Amino acid sequence: MSQTNSTDVVAFVGATGGAGTTRTVVEVATALAADGRSVAILDAAFATQGLAQYVSGAIDPDVTALLVDDGRALSVGLRPLDLDEAVAGDVAACPAYAPFERLARAKSVEAAQRLESLIASAAGQFDHVLLDVPPIAANQSVAAVNAADHVAVVAPATARGTEAVQQTHERLADIGTEADLVVSTRGELETADISIPKTDATAVASAPACLDRDSAFAGGVARVAAAVTGREIEASGESEGLLGSVGGLIGR
Repeated sequence: MSQTNSTDVVAFVGATGGAGTTRTVVEVATALAADGRSVAILDAAFATQGLAQYVSGAIDPDVTALLVDDGRALSVGLRPLDLDEAVAGDVAACPAYAPFERLARAKSVEAAQRLESLIASAAGQFDHVLLDVPPIAANQSVAAVNAADHVAVVAPATARGTEAVQQTHERLADIGTEADLVVSTRGELETADISIPKTDATAVASAPACLDRDSAFAGGVARVAAAVTGREIEASGESEGLLGSVGGLIGR
């Protein structure tokens, strides 16, 4: 994988549609912000445009406009996530929110190259950059993975999730890389390195739910954050960081 100005560019790749990748990215970003870090989320899931639901106000320009229109800087497309005042850090997102015509143009090879440039720009401005990536099937997915330092595959804890993880491993191998981590959502998956339990707080309006530090869900999110960044992220009232419980998962 290519190296950017930051060592913490992480591509969260959905193994299949509906895996909960966007929600996982938002929760992990919030966990890092609660640890006092600055985090950027860049959206490569153009078709679903799920990240746009987590920001308020007008989204203009969105990430696709930055990729295909006038070449403006990333900063004009970043929108803050509304977090609790007690959160010491911050999260800024650059979501996709565009008509179909522009979505199609944003999937070109040239746009994918521009996406890599935006990721590098974010890496120079934030402590961590998280990428919301759909299944590997388009130029922007490949570009996001190539620009990342680490790749985390996200899959639901279902039989379909198990099959999709294997397919994602094969697709990553096809483009010359591999996953550093497999995360299962909504329960335990045998092939996952870390599992995030189910939560009743599934609505967009209930996010982020990881700030409830006594919940098993928050503990799972904290473990993912620790694994992909190498930082100790505390949750569930633990006095010691969670890094020891996930040691060795990154850089295998």
